[in-house]
Amino acid sequence: MLELAQVKAGDTVYDLGCGDGRIVIAAVRDFKARRGIGVEIREDLVHKAREAVLANGLVGRVEIVQADMFGVDIHDADVVILYLSPIANELIRPKLERELRKGVRVVSRSFTLKGWKPIREEPIRGGKLYLYRVGEEGIGGDTPAEEE
Repeated sequence: MLELAQVKAGDTVYDLGCGDGRIVIAAVRDFKARRGIGVEIREDLVHKAREAVLANGLVGRVEIVQADMFGVDIHDADVVILYLSPIANELIRPKLERELRKGVRVVSRSFTLKGWKPIREEPIRGGKLYLYRVGEEGIGGDTPAEEE
């Protein structure tokens, strides 16, 4: 997912529904992103993710937020990672359109964002990855999303 998003030094990466935090940890540790923010509502997973951040020596560069993803401000994202259900993707889309600026890369695993056209699809074991760039093909940002 991080490769498809072309995460690079200086990027701020959000993982909405981050689970154990492995994506934001890898973004900072392996791809040299400036910052990783994982958002997770489940307390047990937040605890596990924070332990992993500590174990990887990434305190201060990776933050795990225990919250409902709909209430977290993501306006400073360069990359947003999603591995949500089709319904959750549909519900999060308006937030992405409101808060993300043109050029932000969004990668969704297994499920598309209805009304958005991916700029790239990558087959993976057990499904596909979908890459979107805000502001292209009518995706969020300065242009409204196309309706199907």
